[in-house]
Amino acid sequence: MDAPRAEKKDHTTLHHGFEKSDPYHWLRADNWQEVMHDPSVLDADIRSYLEAENAYTTAQMADTEDLQKVLFEEMKGRIKQDDSSVPAPDGPFAYALKYVEGGQHPVFYRVPRTEPDGQQEILLDGDKEAEGKAYFKLASATHSDDHKWLGWAYDDKGSEYFTLKFRDLTTGKDQEEVISNTSGGCVWSADGRYAFYVEMDANHRPSKLYRHELGTPPSTATLVYEEKDAGFFMSVGRTQSGRFILIDIHDHETSEVWLIPASDPTAQPTLIAARETGIEYSVEDHDDLLYILTNAGEAEDFKLVTVPLAKQLATPGRDQWADLVPHVPGCLILSFCTYKNHLVRLERFEGLPRLVVRQLADGAEHIIAFEEEAYSLGFSAGYEFDTTTIRFTYSSMTTPARVYDYDLESRDRRLRKEQEVPSGHTPSAYVTRRLQATAPDGAQVPVTVLYKRDTPLDGTAPCLLYGYGSYGISIPASFNSNALSLVDRGYIYAIAHIRGGKDKGFGWYKNGRREFKKNTFTDFIAASEHLVEQNFTSHDRIVAQGGSAGGMLMGAVANMAPDHFKGIIAEVPFVDVLATMLDETLPLTPPEWPEWGNPVADPNAYRYIASYSPIDNVEAKDYPAIFALGGLTDPRVTYWEPAKWVATLREKKTDGNLLMLRTNMDAGHGGASGRFDRLKEVALVYAFALGPVDKVGSQIS
Repeated sequence: MDAPRAEKKDHTTLHHGFEKSDPYHWLRADNWQEVMHDPSVLDADIRSYLEAENAYTTAQMADTEDLQKVLFEEMKGRIKQDDSSVPAPDGPFAYALKYVEGGQHPVFYRVPRTEPDGQQEILLDGDKEAEGKAYFKLASATHSDDHKWLGWAYDDKGSEYFTLKFRDLTTGKDQEEVISNTSGGCVWSADGRYAFYVEMDANHRPSKLYRHELGTPPSTATLVYEEKDAGFFMSVGRTQSGRFILIDIHDHETSEVWLIPASDPTAQPTLIAARETGIEYSVEDHDDLLYILTNAGEAEDFKLVTVPLAKQLATPGRDQWADLVPHVPGCLILSFCTYKNHLVRLERFEGLPRLVVRQLADGAEHIIAFEEEAYSLGFSAGYEFDTTTIRFTYSSMTTPARVYDYDLESRDRRLRKEQEVPSGHTPSAYVTRRLQATAPDGAQVPVTVLYKRDTPLDGTAPCLLYGYGSYGISIPASFNSNALSLVDRGYIYAIAHIRGGKDKGFGWYKNGRREFKKNTFTDFIAASEHLVEQNFTSHDRIVAQGGSAGGMLMGAVANMAPDHFKGIIAEVPFVDVLATMLDETLPLTPPEWPEWGNPVADPNAYRYIASYSPIDNVEAKDYPAIFALGGLTDPRVTYWEPAKWVATLREKKTDGNLLMLRTNMDAGHGGASGRFDRLKEVALVYAFALGPVDKVGSQIS
């Protein structure tokens, strides 16, 4: 079957004197906003091309169907199908979610706190709500303080426009009012009378905060706050104490917070400190103080400050903030939470996470840490403020997730749950190591590897090298049961902790964004070279994988070092960086300018982005085998980005290596929503890595 060829149509733009040709611009639907709500209105020519690419992918992958089924069953076999979370206490109840045998979606329930093994009261059945829908994803389920109401939100298109409903927990029935186009979820006032939610605008931006009075028409909801700067996101939450509703306004480097008393929900919001470019902060409260995590005062890796609540509300700003936990370079404070007698913060020190517990009465601190060479640590704040128990999750590449309850006073750890692998798992059969690759500028790039103990380390092992490297997001060295399907077949599974993430502090992020973005790509290339130098693998055996901004990484390294990789897996890849950053109408463009630079206003930013934007740097040369995947209703990386990229590669590349595009016509950025449907997509890309990556198709132009 011959590969599809997209028609070329003249389309040029002019910015700062630079002419940009975009012959596949027509793949961007003019009515993309409508498509997000109703995929059936997609232009027929665009649909025809995407479906032709899907058919080609299906044909090329046909001889892996049995392998895909085997992989799917393996991965499914590692999942405890009737799994459930550890119930989290809140007043008279403990809340949890579970899955049923064969179920795709979570079921939310609660039990009496005094009877943890008592009768489960089902609050929301995700499988029941998903019936008859090609796509369904639950965003949240939030109960009111009086435990009488449940606000829950879902997306049935994959476009991340969430519908919000309110369920009476006495009757189990939803109210008549239905609120569309929300960002997902709600926050309750203390009396349970009002629900606060954020509305998405036509360009998929969270721009308006509303207060809805339960039992009234949604059209009568009160506009509480409107963010008119398209460059900022907005979200709503509550402090751990429950005393305040938080309005959080932020982009990727600047934040602003407003407070509303949860007991006085109709009060006007009060500003904490006006936004100032480059200054970030987040807020919790305790008695008469506010506790604030911030990078103000050149605290690159953040510090904790306090300020009297009444003074701060009376005089917004940073003048009265006093250091509580000073800035320590190289020790990045990721988050924190206040309780009645304690403050808990999550830090990353020397590349590894740790929890620090502070007694508020006297400032005494102790650290919760672990011994493994590389591991992941997650912290759940829980529902309650007046408690001495917190919950955290620990795992490593070899150790399945363990959930602990930790007593802040006695320091006792209680193992509440260990991730079960029904098909069996022997941690001692695997090895995890943390390597250090040297980047071209001398930076030491951490690389976490997992392999089976009997895998030969003589350069003959195949390798899947994963990377992301954007937005300050760190990829944890956590347990990934899916990856065992590769590792058990002799693969080295590796994660490159490249710049653009915060794996080694905020500076690691700062040196992988904007004018330093290329460090992300050269770090990843250096990681591949180090794996080869250390005899873990060879370049002709490495398959690189990344998604979203990690998909941009895939496109960039395919251009920069195509001979370093046997194959590329690019999931929902952000590969049309320049065109997207020039299009102010797209959902994420203005908020993304602090991350990439603004090529609309800045010619230097235009030049720099143009120098690495994957589509704009495809050349007439040999490329590795490439598998690109997209989602039709994806608001984050629009479907036309991978489509245009593949069309450009087909036009220009000179090799016969396999090039495929698969667009999920029923989903968005996260792919299939059901837990088993998602495994089928993982099986598909793993099958590509295990076989068709070697296939030579009819790819030469």
